[in-house]
Amino acid sequence: MTPELTWFKSSYSSNDGPDCVEVALTPGHIHIRDSKTTGGDQLTVSAGTWTSFLRHAGQLV
Repeated sequence: MTPELTWFKSSYSSNDGPDCVEVALTPGHIHIRDSKTTGGDQLTVSAGTWTSFLRHAGQLV
């Protein structure tokens, strides 16, 4: 049985924003979904991939 994931939005997201993502953490993996379509597809990446993505995204702002 797959454990229930606990989803959360970034503290930078507002409740009225149309373009938010939610993430859920499990040991070694990050699960990502569209907050408007919570029953839709999810993207799962390794913790290392997520860290690299955040590092790169931080350089763009």
